[in-house]
Amino acid sequence: QVQLVESGGGLVQAGGSLTLSCVASGHTFGDYAMGWFRQAPGKEREFVAGLSRSRNSRKYADFVKGRFIISRDNAKNTVDLQMNSLKPEDTAVYHCAAVKTSTWSWAPLEERDFDSWGRGTQVTVSS
Repeated sequence: QVQLVESGGGLVQAGGSLTLSCVASGHTFGDYAMGWFRQAPGKEREFVAGLSRSRNSRKYADFVKGRFIISRDNAKNTVDLQMNSLKPEDTAVYHCAAVKTSTWSWAPLEERDFDSWGRGTQVTVSS
């Protein structure tokens, strides 16, 4: 399994922006489809965004469409989540996830699709 480490979380006011980054190591990054999930206190972990190996296929949860953008840089072994127009309800620990796949254009979105997880980075949005 690939090792994943997130960074970029912090405290931001409502309406502000943050960019989370996840760096992968241990395996060939380009072989992996990537995703971001989040978990708020007292709630289940939920899907945020998924990105294929090809970078041409993206999926987003309805609650982030038009506000968040997932991207990857295979040369740097990173996947980013650009978050705009943040709301207090976006407050959560954000986790990076990966799954090795032979499918070039598959953007996973189910938690069970992924087999590697980072420990997460805290995002807090104040009102």
